[in-house]
Amino acid sequence: MGLTSNVTQHFRASELPFLHQASDWLAQAQTEYRPILTGFLNERERYLVQTLVNREPDVYFAANGGYPGAEMQRGLLYPEYFTPAETDFELGLLEIKYPAKFATLQHRQVLGALLGSGIERNVIGDLITDGSRWQVVTQLTMMEYLERTVTEMGRTKVQLLPQPLTERLPVHDDGQVVHVTLPSLRLDVVIATLFRMSRAGAKALVTHGKVRLNWFTYDQPDYELAVHDLISVRGFGRIKFDEQNGVSKKGKIKAAFDVIKNK
Repeated sequence: MGLTSNVTQHFRASELPFLHQASDWLAQAQTEYRPILTGFLNERERYLVQTLVNREPDVYFAANGGYPGAEMQRGLLYPEYFTPAETDFELGLLEIKYPAKFATLQHRQVLGALLGSGIERNVIGDLITDGSRWQVVTQLTMMEYLERTVTEMGRTKVQLLPQPLTERLPVHDDGQVVHVTLPSLRLDVVIATLFRMSRAGAKALVTHGKVRLNWFTYDQPDYELAVHDLISVRGFGRIKFDEQNGVSKKGKIKAAFDVIKNK
């Protein structure tokens, strides 16, 4: 099985390498007639995999990130005879122990230290915090490596300790669903609209590296967003593109976003 032009034309050119990878997973599940486990996928990537799976009658797709609604989840492509269990996703949980009375940790420090250990982004899932305690969901097979390798975050000494998934911190969703009409789905247009700033201000944030799209820094203001994209704007908050709902009578795009503004 390969990707045909009538499939690839519906997606971004930048997504084609991932689509080819997903196509290989699908072919492997079919030819070897067994479940194939992926690394952690963001919501847009899971949507792409599901799109390919929907074209095939004999392969199914499930995902799990350690808790309902996790942003990053491992995917499982499997044949009809197989029934996925939570253990099939091979998830682990590490708690970050540090001197909380004398230091604070920030999301960028935690993620930076983890990625600085030499791993790929798809090795780790969500970072979870209650403001003081920090935990990270990871691939079970990588827990020992991370425990041994990650000993500092910023200038703070840390220790990564394994925890059962049942000890996960509670996750609170502070998002608010916002319905808007837009002249386009350009990255700078969406940021300007949802954070109530000028278009020039939004463009400057993007070009100066203050914006991350699906967890990677992106510096092209005219980039066209797609459903399931996640945008993080330093100092302002996060935006998740939930739905595109057609066009208004005035020709504007109707869309829904989940917005979390920094407090």
